[in-house]
Amino acid sequence: MIDFVGKRKIFFTIPIIIIIAGIIGLIVNGGLNYDIQFQGGTILEIEMPDDTFDANEIGAAISELVNKTVSPQKVKTYNPQEGQETMNILMLKVPSESTLTDEEIEKIFNLLREDYNVATDAQVQVQSVEPFIAVEIRQKGLLAISIASLLILAYIWWRFSTISGLPAAVTALLALLHDAAIMLSAYAIFNIPINESFIAAVLTILGYSINDTIIIYDRIRENRNKMRKASLEELTNISLNQTLNRTLYTTITTLIAVITVYVFATIYKIQSIKDFTFPLTIGLVSGVYSTLFIATPLWMMWKKKQDEAKVIVKQTGRK
Repeated sequence: MIDFVGKRKIFFTIPIIIIIAGIIGLIVNGGLNYDIQFQGGTILEIEMPDDTFDANEIGAAISELVNKTVSPQKVKTYNPQEGQETMNILMLKVPSESTLTDEEIEKIFNLLREDYNVATDAQVQVQSVEPFIAVEIRQKGLLAISIASLLILAYIWWRFSTISGLPAAVTALLALLHDAAIMLSAYAIFNIPINESFIAAVLTILGYSINDTIIIYDRIRENRNKMRKASLEELTNISLNQTLNRTLYTTITTLIAVITVYVFATIYKIQSIKDFTFPLTIGLVSGVYSTLFIATPLWMMWKKKQDEAKVIVKQTGRK
C-alpha cells in the first residue's frame, strides 16, 4: 500500500519545482508567448514554388519592408489520403499593435513575386486579429475558466457536506489550479504560443481532473461509515489505494487516445489539432497527479486541523 499521506511533502515539492522552472522560463523568454489570437496582428500563408526558400531570409526582408517584427516559418502541408506532400507554405506571423494594412500586404506579395518567384495565382490565406479583439478573447477565456472553477467549488461544497464540504471543495479547486499552473509552466518553459486551443484544453482538464477527485471523495465518505475506528491518515491512504488502479487505467487509456491523435496531427501537419492535444496531454498527467497527491492529502490536513480545533474547544468548554 502506498503511503500517500506520509510522503505528501515529497509529492508537494515536485510540482513546486516545475512551477519554479516555469517562472524562470517566463523571465528568460520575456513573458508568455501569445499567439495572434491573443495578441493581435496578422498571419499570412503563401504557397511557394518549391522548398528551397530560406524562411528566415524572407522574414528579415519583409520585416525591413513593413518595419514590423515578422516571425517566418517553413511549413509543408500533406494530403491525408495519399500521405504525400502537396504544397510548400511560407507562414508569416506579424504580431503588432495594429494589423497589416492592405497596402502592406500588397507590398509583401510584390516582394515575394519579384524576388522569390511566387506565382500570381499562388494560394494565399490572410488572417488578421485586431489587438482590442485579442484582448477581449483573452479576457473571455479567463472568465470562462473562472466561472467553471466557481461552479465546481459550489457543487463539491454541497455534494460532500458530510465530509466537511468546504475543505473538500477548496482542496479540489487548488488541485485544478495546480493543473492549470503546470500546463502554463510547460508553455513558458518551451516558449509555446498560447491560443484559444489552450483555453479549450484547460476547460477540458478541469472537468476531467475533478471527476477523479470526486470518485476518491466518494470512497472516503463510504469508508468513513465502515471504518469508524480508523485514523484520518489511515482512512485517506486506504481510500486512495482502493481507487488507484481505476484512476491509472482511466488516465492511461485516455492518454493513448490523445497521444495517437497528436502523432497523427504531427505526421499530417494539422496544427490546430496539435495545439489542442499537446496541452491536453500535459493536463491529463498533471490531473491524475493532483488527484492522488495534491487534493486528497490537502483535504486530510485541513480536516485534521478542524478535528483538532473541535477537541480543543470541547476541552476548553469542560474546564
